Amino acid sequence: MTFEILTYGFMQRALVTGIAISLMCSVVGLFLVLRRYSLFGDALAHAAFGGIAAGLYLGIYPLWTAFVVTISSALGLTSIKQRFQISGDSIVAILLSAGLAMGVILISLAKGFTVDIFSFLFGSILLVSLQNTLLILGLSGTILVIILLLYRQLVYATFNEEQAKVSGIRVDKLNYLLVVISAITVVSSMQLVGILLTSSLIVVPNVTAVLFSRGFKQTAILSMAFAVFSAITGILTSYVFNVAPSGMIVLISILIFGTSLAIKSLRTTNKFAKKSKIIT
Repeated sequence: MTFEILTYGFMQRALVTGIAISLMCSVVGLFLVLRRYSLFGDALAHAAFGGIAAGLYLGIYPLWTAFVVTISSALGLTSIKQRFQISGDSIVAILLSAGLAMGVILISLAKGFTVDIFSFLFGSILLVSLQNTLLILGLSGTILVIILLLYRQLVYATFNEEQAKVSGIRVDKLNYLLVVISAITVVSSMQLVGILLTSSLIVVPNVTAVLFSRGFKQTAILSMAFAVFSAITGILTSYVFNVAPSGMIVLISILIFGTSLAIKSLRTTNKFAKKSKIIT
């Protein structure tokens, strides 16, 4: 049954796209999580919602307007944050509210929700076209190469921003680059899990990986493994049981997180029990 599914062109495109998006989300999301910007992806997703609504209202391909609005919003608010020393959570709240308000207003002007809006809200990975697959592969490859080239600077700035500045690293430019990459990642991942669940794909695999890892590289590898496994298993399972792929992908990711918590708890309990025996 599984091999028969893999012979379908739409399933092949869905799996390839899912793997590319998962890798992109896990790597970019790790920097956001470690910087305590876990909800930034959610805020960018809401900004993308406004961009999607603008594209549908103006008759422009929604993904292009989503890219423009999301990147512009992320850059603008990052500039405001750095210039006026506004807290990160406040910026996230402003971006989230602005994107949602913009989307709701444009949708009301367009006389309500459409099928296109729902596909962006909840994802449509099984309907992804060859053109979108190639676009996502190109964006994912580019982002991963950029992060690989700037790996040391990004890690240094993530863990000790002030020391990175003293060392001559252009932290401000790195921050702008990271928000642009994050915006591109969020808009791209809408194909997989939709606007409403995008932040889950960015946050959950990374939080799960942090439970087990002892270093940045190990965390990144585990996060990518969890994300890719969730995407592949979720897509295949959703097809077999005829349910929404986006919800299944996130649900599997949550199940992995719950299982990881249980394993971590058992390990902690066993260590405590061994220490108690040694003491007694």
